[in-house]
Amino acid sequence: MIRIRQIKIPIDKDNIDNIKKEISKILKINIKDINNLTINKKSIDARYKPDIYFIYEVDININNEDYILKHNKNSNILETPNEQYKFNVTGTNTLTKRPVIIGAGPSGLFCAYMLSKYGYKPIIIERGEKIEDRVNTVESFWNNNKLNTESNVQFGEGGAGTFSDGKLVTQIKDKEHRGSLVMDIFVECGAPKEIKYLNKAHIGTDLLRSIIINLRDKIINMGGEFLYNTKLTNININNNKIESIELNNELILETDILVLAIGHSARDTFELLYNKNIPIEPKPFAVGIRIQHPQNLINKNQYGIEYNEKLGSADYKLTHKSTNGRGVYTFCMCPGGYVVNSSSEQNKLCINGMSNHKRDTDNANSAIIVTVSPDDYGNNPLDGIKFQRDLEEKAYNIGKGLIPTQTYKDYKNNIESTNLGTIKPIFKGSYTLTNLNNIFPDYINESLKETIEAFDKKIKGYANDDVLLSAVESRTSSPIRIIRDDNCESSIKGLYPCGEGAGYAGGITSASIDGIKIAESISSIYKPFNKGE
Repeated sequence: MIRIRQIKIPIDKDNIDNIKKEISKILKINIKDINNLTINKKSIDARYKPDIYFIYEVDININNEDYILKHNKNSNILETPNEQYKFNVTGTNTLTKRPVIIGAGPSGLFCAYMLSKYGYKPIIIERGEKIEDRVNTVESFWNNNKLNTESNVQFGEGGAGTFSDGKLVTQIKDKEHRGSLVMDIFVECGAPKEIKYLNKAHIGTDLLRSIIINLRDKIINMGGEFLYNTKLTNININNNKIESIELNNELILETDILVLAIGHSARDTFELLYNKNIPIEPKPFAVGIRIQHPQNLINKNQYGIEYNEKLGSADYKLTHKSTNGRGVYTFCMCPGGYVVNSSSEQNKLCINGMSNHKRDTDNANSAIIVTVSPDDYGNNPLDGIKFQRDLEEKAYNIGKGLIPTQTYKDYKNNIESTNLGTIKPIFKGSYTLTNLNNIFPDYINESLKETIEAFDKKIKGYANDDVLLSAVESRTSSPIRIIRDDNCESSIKGLYPCGEGAGYAGGITSASIDGIKIAESISSIYKPFNKGE
């Protein structure tokens, strides 16, 4: 096959026929000679707005491919590379006990999928509810503010990403093509096929729910088993090797393989690891606020028009280095979304952003977060957790249990908000007007105010008086890393730290990829169970 990159199509002419016409011009061939066209990538070029283009990369079959490639002088025309993922089972050790995976977020689910597919029969332990029940529990919390600390936006089947925008972008290098496998499995479970090639693919929290159910069913049908409402309460280690685990303070489950696919909010599990002398270390993360703008303002800035159905709701990604040396950046930007109460501990409050697949609310929202490190909160592995909790407790108290919110004009002038301006807030969970300055230390407030003004130079209207800010965005990534070696194993034999909570991923796709890596590591040591075992 031949791969052709940088095919430029005006958005009003976006169809397969026009893509083929452009290919025929580029290759100087008859359009009828183009066969088996597969879209490999699709992105938006809005550099010359309002003239906007889709940029395609496609693979095709044509006659005389060898001749065209031999005489080609265009760097955007090349032979299609082999990007097929391959899972190799090379382990020879015999398993006598089933592998156990703690956590049914993306990393745990994809690890379970691979292990189940190749005959390892994993048991997946999830402290929260299955997705159907979890959705009802979360909706009830947003309506009545009564928190279930074991099943919420952070905990439960699907992980924290279930109540998010469902972004599938990642910046990690993926020479083994695990990311393509992740997309294939998502599509296999009901995701739109476009996620396999869109430059900024997302699923949306509404579609993710049914996809997770389908993924769970496939795992069960291949030999996996799920235990819900089941919490890891102890790890038993003998001679520096995993021997068994305790669940719900009573059930003992023996295993030689323990995959810790815990989320970034599993603070009690982090404390358990620390007390068990399992090697962990503090790591930098970021905290800040979530900002709401009218979506048509973002569309106008990014595309030059307020809305176009083919383009959908526009996003953005911005960075700034403040004069105090702090890195500040937008995070988990949610076009046409909601700001959601994502708390998981009593008397503490944190928030996140969420969008449905259509991204069709009137507001865009994004986190703006400031980097912090052990220099700010201490070098004990658990000090970052204390730092997060302190901010969340202040947010809870200032908001009296509701999401603290303020207009940007009042925030920059350090006065409590008493009225909203022209922007109607869009939340999941109740909010209250207050003064966010009282939540953060001065260096964070200074960094945020300077950054919002700097972003206004890139997106006109970003720092308008009526723009809405809410706090606290504190669960951007794990505050710790569970140390592992090149084979993804802890110094405790049989313990495999995995995914975002372990400090090795930063979103749905990278966490899913890390789950696949763990399955590969296990299969390089152990052979699968025989049929019937």
